[in-house]
Amino acid sequence: MDAKPAAQDVVEGVAGSLVDLSHRLHDNPEIRWEEVQSSRWVAEPLADAGFTVEEGACELPTAFVATSGSGPLTVAICAEYDALPGVGHACGHNVIASAAVGAALALAPLADDLGLTVKVMGTPAEEGGGGKILMLERGAFDGVNAAMMVHPAPHEMDTMPCLAVAHLEVHYHGKEAHASAFPELGRNAADAITVAQTAIGLLRQHLDQRARIHGIVTKGGDAPNVVPGHTVGEWLVRHETLDKLAELEPRVRDIFAAGALATGCTHEIKPVSRPYSEMRDDPEMRALYRSNAEALGRTFANLGPLAQRFAGSTDMANISLAMPTIHPMLGLGCFPIVNHQPEFAAFCATPVADKALHDGALAMAWTAIDMATNAGVRDRLLSQAFSRN
Repeated sequence: MDAKPAAQDVVEGVAGSLVDLSHRLHDNPEIRWEEVQSSRWVAEPLADAGFTVEEGACELPTAFVATSGSGPLTVAICAEYDALPGVGHACGHNVIASAAVGAALALAPLADDLGLTVKVMGTPAEEGGGGKILMLERGAFDGVNAAMMVHPAPHEMDTMPCLAVAHLEVHYHGKEAHASAFPELGRNAADAITVAQTAIGLLRQHLDQRARIHGIVTKGGDAPNVVPGHTVGEWLVRHETLDKLAELEPRVRDIFAAGALATGCTHEIKPVSRPYSEMRDDPEMRALYRSNAEALGRTFANLGPLAQRFAGSTDMANISLAMPTIHPMLGLGCFPIVNHQPEFAAFCATPVADKALHDGALAMAWTAIDMATNAGVRDRLLSQAFSRN
């Protein structure tokens, strides 16, 4: 049997159900750690196809690991399905999850003949929770030789420009008082966060061009006539690498401390997740994927300097530091509509996005087939199965 046509037949046969899954996820967005329906919907077609499904994997209620095949070369296909607060699936995780299911369904009937074990990693909380990092640390990726996923974007790209990021939740504690009658008895926690925001704005002029600091106030007080005694903000600090991030983050933490000092408040900084790292693609896997995507008619334009403007962050990057990994971007041709906009969320349930998930599923399946049948690539991957030890 010719594996690639067989895989294509499977994807064509389930294309309608993959689109239905994508649209169901899109219409019912669930944010990080709350993806109860989403994780179940993504796992169900895999269980129905004979995959062994471990729900609640790694002590994470909305994570799962689905396994098919028993070959020595283990390939993990990562499925993300969390949405963003307020704007739903504005990062297209509905497309990601559906493409992962499609690729896995295409590979399952071929896995033993190809010497593959196929694992679908249901990875919650990519949007700021670091679900993949916890799954990596807790053993879900033990024995995996290579990992992959695809991600929708305005333009087709064979990699994701990626910055390391720290997620920080900052709490200021002051003292409540009547804001008109006795303001001198209060210590204003809202002023503390204002001082910090101002100082961060001033710091930006002295930052490397690849650094980013941005955040929001999630709690600014309770009533305008009460001096705020507790405020909260959530901030992201980004840089090119974990090493550079480690140099920048202490400066930002000092700024938060200064906000407390200036206002007579106290503060605490709570990490929201483990830091996300820079991306380190596997060059051979990346080239195989690109060739397969181009065979399906996907076009990779030379974006030049614009490519670096698409730099975000993902916990898939941490996987890439642990094992051979790819994270290509499926172009929807929608620029200047970009990820994390409501307009992009709407785009992720259009025929263009449906075609992208079909192509992404098939390109990943074909790439796994190439990895299994190219002796040089296969031997290299088999020589470096991931282990936490």
